Amino acid sequence: MKRKLLFFCLFIVAIVQNIVASADTPTIAALTASLDEAIGAHEHSVAVRENRIAGLKRQLMDADTAGISFFRWNGEIYKEYKAYICDSAIHYLNINLDWAERHKQQDAAHETRLELAYLMASAGMYEEASYLLGQIDRNTLPARLLPDCYHCYHKLYDELSIYTLDDTFKKRYQALAVSYDDSLMQVLPPTSALYLERREMREAAAGNLDEALSINDTRLANAEPNTPEYALVTYHRSLLYHRMGNREEEKRYLALSALTDIRLSITDHASLWTLAELLYEEGDIEHAYRYIRFSWSETNRYNARSRSLQTAGILSLIDLTYQAMREKQNDRLRLYIWLISALTLLLVAAVAFIYRQMKRLSVARNRMEQANEQLHISNHIKEEYIGRFMNLCSIYINRLDTYRRMVNKKISAGQTEELLKMVRSREVLDTGLKELYEHFDTAFLHLFPNFVDKFNDLLQPEERIVLRKGELLNTELRIFALIRLGIDDSSQIAEFLRYSVNTIYNYRAKVKNKARISREDFETQLMLIR
Repeated sequence: MKRKLLFFCLFIVAIVQNIVASADTPTIAALTASLDEAIGAHEHSVAVRENRIAGLKRQLMDADTAGISFFRWNGEIYKEYKAYICDSAIHYLNINLDWAERHKQQDAAHETRLELAYLMASAGMYEEASYLLGQIDRNTLPARLLPDCYHCYHKLYDELSIYTLDDTFKKRYQALAVSYDDSLMQVLPPTSALYLERREMREAAAGNLDEALSINDTRLANAEPNTPEYALVTYHRSLLYHRMGNREEEKRYLALSALTDIRLSITDHASLWTLAELLYEEGDIEHAYRYIRFSWSETNRYNARSRSLQTAGILSLIDLTYQAMREKQNDRLRLYIWLISALTLLLVAAVAFIYRQMKRLSVARNRMEQANEQLHISNHIKEEYIGRFMNLCSIYINRLDTYRRMVNKKISAGQTEELLKMVRSREVLDTGLKELYEHFDTAFLHLFPNFVDKFNDLLQPEERIVLRKGELLNTELRIFALIRLGIDDSSQIAEFLRYSVNTIYNYRAKVKNKARISREDFETQLMLIR
C-alpha cells in the first residue's frame, strides 16, 4: 500500500512539473510577437551600443598612446565591434597589433594576431588569416594562447573546406580541421565553454544527437539570457533539433537566438534568416518577408564578405516572397471580378424582369459603385506594396499585350509586309535591353555605391573611366561589375551583355593593360572592392 502511494505521489509530481515547464515555454506565436517588437525597437538597441562605443572612444582619446591603457581601450572597442561591424573590429585590432609590435609586447602581439586571424577567417578573408597565423612562432607562444591558436587554425580550415569547390582541397582542409580540433581538445579544460561546444559539435557530427543535446543542456544552463553566449547556444540547439526533425523546437530556439541577437544589436548572426526560410516554407509570408528584409539589412551593416555569400539566397527568397504576395493580391482581384460580374448579371436580370423596382436597382447600383471604389483602393494598395520590381514585370506584360493586339490588327488588315518590317526592327529589343541594364546598374550600385571610384583607383590616372551624363555604368564597368558579382566566365558575360566572347576578352585585356597594378593582381584587387 505504501509503495502504491509513493508511486502515485511521484506521478502527481511529474504531472505538475510538466505543467510548469509548459507554462514557462513560450509559444512560437509569442516569440514571433516578441521578435516583431524587438525589430520595431531595434534603433534604440543600436543607439545603446553606439553610446557604449562612443564612451569607449572618449576613454581612448584620453589614454596615453604609449601606455598599456591605450591597448586595453582599443581592445574594448574591438569587442563592441566584433559582432556588430566587421571592418571596424579589424581596424581596431590592427591598431593594437601595431602598438604591440612597436612596444615589443610579444604576448600582446600574439594574442592580437590570433584574434585578428579568427575574425578574418570567420569573415571570409582566408588568405589574410593564413598570413597572420604564419607569423606566429608556436615555440614562443605562451601556453595560455595555445588553445586560441589551435582554435584559429581549426576555424580557418573548416571555413576553407566549406567554401572550396575542389574535392581534393576539400578533403585536405577537412583533415587539417579535424587534426587541429583534436589538438584543441587536448589543451582545453573539460569544463570550459569552448570544450563543451566542440564536444557537442563532434557528437552531432557523429550522429549521437541525444548526447549532443545533453551537452547543450549543460551549456544552456550556464548561459545567462540576453547574452551573446545565450544566442550562440540556442542557435546550436536549433541545429540539433533540425537534425532530429523536430521543426517546432528548431523554430523556437531559432527565435530565442534571433531575439537575443536583435536586442543586443548583434549583426553577425544566422538565426533570423534561417527562421524566415522555415516560416516561408510554412506559408507565413508576412513574417518571412519582414525577417528577411531585416536580416539582409543587418548583414549589410556587419559588412563581411562571407556573410554576403551566405545570405545571397535571401535575395531570391525575397523575390519569391514578392511573387507569393502578388499572387495573393491577384487571387483577391479575381475574386472581386467574379463578385462584380455576378452582381452585374443580377442587375441585368433585375432590369429585365423587375422594371418597376427602380429604387432597389438604385441601391444595387450604389453597392456596385462602392465595390468598384473598394476594388480601386485595393489595386492602389497592391501597386504601392509590390513596388518597382513588380512594376517592371507589369510593364513587360503590357507591352507584350499591346504588341499582340497590334500584330493581330495588322494581320487582320493584311499588312504583312509592314508587320515583317517591324519584326525585323531591333527597336523593341534595344529598348528592353536598355531597361534591363539600367535596372542592373541601379541594383549593383546599391550594393557597391563606390564601385566606379574604387575601380578607377585601380587604373592609371590618365586612363580613368569618365561616364557620360546620365550614365550609371558603361560596358567596361558592367563587365567588371559582373566579375565582381562572381560571374567570371566570359561566355556568360557575353551572353548577358549580348557581345561575342572575343569582344569580352578584348575588353578585359584592354582594361587590364590600363591598370596601375600587374595584370595578374587586377581581378584579385577588383574582388576586394566593397
